[in-house]
Amino acid sequence: MARHMVWLCGLLAALPLAAEAQIDLTTLDRGMTGPRAQVLVLGTVHLSGMPASFKPAALDSLLERLAAWRPEIVTIETEPGEECDTAARHPARYGADYCASTAAARAATGLDVPAALAEVDKTLKAWPAAPAPAQRRRLAAAFLAAHDPASGYVQWLQLPESERRAGDGLDAKLVDTLVRIAQRNNENYQLAARLAARLGLQRVYPVDNHTGDRMDVPDTKAFARSLEAAWAAGGGDEWKQRQKQEAILGAADDLLPLYRYINTPGSLKLLAEINVSASLRASSRDGYPQMFVAGWEIRNLRMVAYVRETFRERPGARVLSIVGSSHKPWFDAWLGQLQGVDIIDVASVLK
Repeated sequence: MARHMVWLCGLLAALPLAAEAQIDLTTLDRGMTGPRAQVLVLGTVHLSGMPASFKPAALDSLLERLAAWRPEIVTIETEPGEECDTAARHPARYGADYCASTAAARAATGLDVPAALAEVDKTLKAWPAAPAPAQRRRLAAAFLAAHDPASGYVQWLQLPESERRAGDGLDAKLVDTLVRIAQRNNENYQLAARLAARLGLQRVYPVDNHTGDRMDVPDTKAFARSLEAAWAAGGGDEWKQRQKQEAILGAADDLLPLYRYINTPGSLKLLAEINVSASLRASSRDGYPQMFVAGWEIRNLRMVAYVRETFRERPGARVLSIVGSSHKPWFDAWLGQLQGVDIIDVASVLK
């Protein structure tokens, strides 16, 4: 009997203890030396869906408050050049249209995406305090060749009006691209790039990712129908009321109240529940809604990693991440778990 008990105790000791407490990683940065990074996540609507009456001036009040917070780094929801280049090298996996073509910028500058990315890094490391217009034009062209038109527009906005012309790598086609960007209803340009230029920053940082949520399913139309049905079932009257309120606020001349509304905990919680909870509850023969949730998590994890990379070498940086509001709960939660990082309450900035 005694031998049996010794054997049993030994076996139990070798098994993992299910009730063992996990290590609390949130306490590891207590007592850290130096400043902590401050990260502000701003949930945004996609301005491409705004009514025809939308004018960029409607963002002025919002821009004032964000500028007053004085971020040193601004991230945006679009794919980085490295990711676009990777996808282009794997068309069988990611398709031939993963990112827009940079052919025009390559023709003007002679730079493919890897060379353009290297040129941008090299240029910014030696960037002067008072760059000449020719330097800004050259850098804008390199950004366009590097799959980063928003940062190219940041440089364009900091040129005097008389210097916004072709030359130094910018040919007529690229100038036309930058002029058309100014007319586009896109938060990467009308919000992030305008803010960066106003603050004297040299660029914005693309952090989107779609390498993990491009579903390998036999019937993409069936996948879309299944997902839409799950969301419709999970929305209900509360979702309809949110859409109605968002439409009212989105038609105003000042969009600051809209941004306050879409960044409230209640609004964000509703989005999260429709995206994830409703998808996980949905009945589907192929499990498509559940697959979407897996892809959604992969996408957000990789986006958060991209954001972290922007201030890896800058402890204590002030970082503004502008992202579709449905991503904000994941950004807040996962960025908030990182060491030496504090999440700033967006309501305190927009008040």
